[in-house]
Amino acid sequence: MRIGLLTEGGYPYVSGEARLWCDRLVRGLGPHEFDLYALSRSRRQEEEGWVRLPRGVTRVRTAPLWTPPEEGPALGRRARRRFAALYAELAAALTEPRPVPPGEEHAPQADRFRNALYGLADLARTEGGLAAALRSETAVRALERACRAPGAPRAAQLARVGDLLDVTAHIERALRPLSLDWYAEDGLAAADLSHAASGGSAALPGLLAQRLHGVPLLVTEYGVQLRAHYLGAGDASRSAPAVRALLAAFHGRLAEEVYARAALITPGNSHARRWQERCGAERAKLRLVYPGMDAARFAEAGESTGRGDQETLVWIGRVDPAKDLVCLLHAFAAVRRERPGVRLRVIGAPAEGEEAAAYLAQCRVLAAQLFPDEAAGAHEVGVNPVSFEEIGSPEVPDLAAAYTAGAVVVLSSVVEGFPISLVESMFCGRATVSTDVGAVVEVIGGTGLVVPPRNPRALAEACLGLLRDPARRARLGAAARARALELFTVEQNIEAFRALYLEIVSHCPVPRELLDAAGEPLPFAVPAEVHLPGHWTAAETAETTEGGESGERPVRRRAGHPRRPSWARTPTSSGGRVRAGAAGGGTAGAPAAGLPGGPARGLSGGLTGETTQRGWGAAGAEGRGPLKSLAGGGTSGAESGSETDSGIDSASGTGSASGTGSASGTGSASGIGSASGIGLVPDGDVAVDSAGVAARALAAEARPEPMGHTAAESGKAPAGEDPRAAGDPQLDWESPPLAQESPPEADPRAADLRAADPRTGDPWTADPQATDPRTAAPRTAVPVAAGEVAR
Repeated sequence: MRIGLLTEGGYPYVSGEARLWCDRLVRGLGPHEFDLYALSRSRRQEEEGWVRLPRGVTRVRTAPLWTPPEEGPALGRRARRRFAALYAELAAALTEPRPVPPGEEHAPQADRFRNALYGLADLARTEGGLAAALRSETAVRALERACRAPGAPRAAQLARVGDLLDVTAHIERALRPLSLDWYAEDGLAAADLSHAASGGSAALPGLLAQRLHGVPLLVTEYGVQLRAHYLGAGDASRSAPAVRALLAAFHGRLAEEVYARAALITPGNSHARRWQERCGAERAKLRLVYPGMDAARFAEAGESTGRGDQETLVWIGRVDPAKDLVCLLHAFAAVRRERPGVRLRVIGAPAEGEEAAAYLAQCRVLAAQLFPDEAAGAHEVGVNPVSFEEIGSPEVPDLAAAYTAGAVVVLSSVVEGFPISLVESMFCGRATVSTDVGAVVEVIGGTGLVVPPRNPRALAEACLGLLRDPARRARLGAAARARALELFTVEQNIEAFRALYLEIVSHCPVPRELLDAAGEPLPFAVPAEVHLPGHWTAAETAETTEGGESGERPVRRRAGHPRRPSWARTPTSSGGRVRAGAAGGGTAGAPAAGLPGGPARGLSGGLTGETTQRGWGAAGAEGRGPLKSLAGGGTSGAESGSETDSGIDSASGTGSASGTGSASGTGSASGIGSASGIGLVPDGDVAVDSAGVAARALAAEARPEPMGHTAAESGKAPAGEDPRAAGDPQLDWESPPLAQESPPEADPRAADLRAADPRTGDPWTADPQATDPRTAAPRTAVPVAAGEVAR
């Protein structure tokens, strides 16, 4: 299938979030095709470039969220009024009080926000973008009126002009995907599924694709976007209470809409699942899928018998205030009072940003104050028991070496989503001590010790308990490794998403109606085979590069419609002959006088019925639907008897020049599906020409009597008598009124009825008293009732 992968500040950039997870997913689902739609967050991210993309990625389109808005086309007066009304509705939805918690009852703010959001999306599509309008004075004034309205939150009422400008700029960046050109027929509209790697702006293109084209949306959140905005409220640009309140309301409404429209939602842990349920996600849509991590690089460390330095504690992670290294240092001071020989190694990646560098410097100063350098003798250099190291240094070349450097791995965070470092230590078979935050308890299970956050005494006691008991450390480490290999590998993650993709596509297929050149729908133009892995059609490929607002890479496409095989295309030639099966094959000739696009149905013995004993006549250039011939081989088209010259019956039997399947037979020029044949007309009347009636009479006469039966035993009247006198109930019918478009003599094909039999040289005759040359018995025309199959 074709999947549109939506990311924000992540894959395929080198420094993106969830980069490893997305790359493993794309490589693991190789048979599927992925189109990447990536939103970048900074200039540095774009300058660092992309990761090496696998072959499963067929196209990449990017758009920046950090650049100033481009000056798009100026809005007309009507468009400006429309924009002002929609933005005012959006701002009112952010400042309106919430009478009920989301998910318990239907909140009116959700409707107002939804209508305003999709109204802005429609306006952006018709006007060519709204980036400049979203930062205009009109937007700022609409937001100010909403904040000053009665009933607005207290924090919003105190908003100043600078706060309103900050909120307007943030909303413009978040809604920038509305102005992108990703929703055309060759974009997200061609995908079978949209997969957003996070909520917020990354899921916004999936919302529009679902609304415009019915493409189902899958949302994966290993860190809830709304929670991230709450945690980032301390940023200098969002420090004002009004800014925090308005942005929290905006992302809350957006999360509600994303969860309401998504086909399925996959949280990475139960902690994220509780956040999603609180934001309005339906419990029936939630599927828990743990992140997949590469266990192969830790296999040697996990299977080794060496357990590192038995008197060393190890902390591994990214230096950040949320990791609470200050609490760890105070806990280590308590450990040193009980066991003076214990060391602490703080191993992390290089500090990124001024805040991280300042925090690392603060931790170094605190360690120097708490633990003065110690020396074994008066003439030796003192060594601090706390060391700060970086991964990649000679002492710690890689992560596996970092985790095996000590006996116990410690996690002291006060805020944590999915603890990746904890899972990696479990792969290495290490005993752990961690704080009860985020998804720590869910990940560790019963294979490690968990203490409350911001409690140095509890953290120190747990570390001392493991340092004193090596056997307990070994048991916990082995159990932790077994749990990690069962739940957190790449293989289980890929198989989970493979099953989810199939579930969504089977329950929410994209409604695509393919039309021919005349605008008529093509049934079965999207067969089930298109969902098989690989390119099963034999169409030629062409490499093209598409332009637009966003970056592109070359794409290999198949000629024609990407989901339409060659046999489902509209016929372009007329009068072409197609040979059908071994028995009764042929082509249909002139157009049938039946319903357009449906199978041609004719008369069998005078009444309507859908033919017959054996043989198919394939539909030709203008005939629609399969046509069945009466009995043997032959051509069922405008040409007469040139395909076969031997039938089952005699000189005037089926398969001959004027028999069934010939010019005057069933499916021929004057038979079913032909220009003057018998078919269903729109008003329900039956049109029968004289040549068709004579042909069917000949076909009925040509049937031989069963061996050992006379005409009387078979229900036929003797020659020369009125067939109705025999009392056959099948003959008590009246012929329907004949309708001819032209006199029989005007049809040149009617002359074939008088042609000679090429096998015997005898002229054809419709005389019911003619004898059968094989049985010497008189042949009698016996009509067949409606719906009866000619035997």
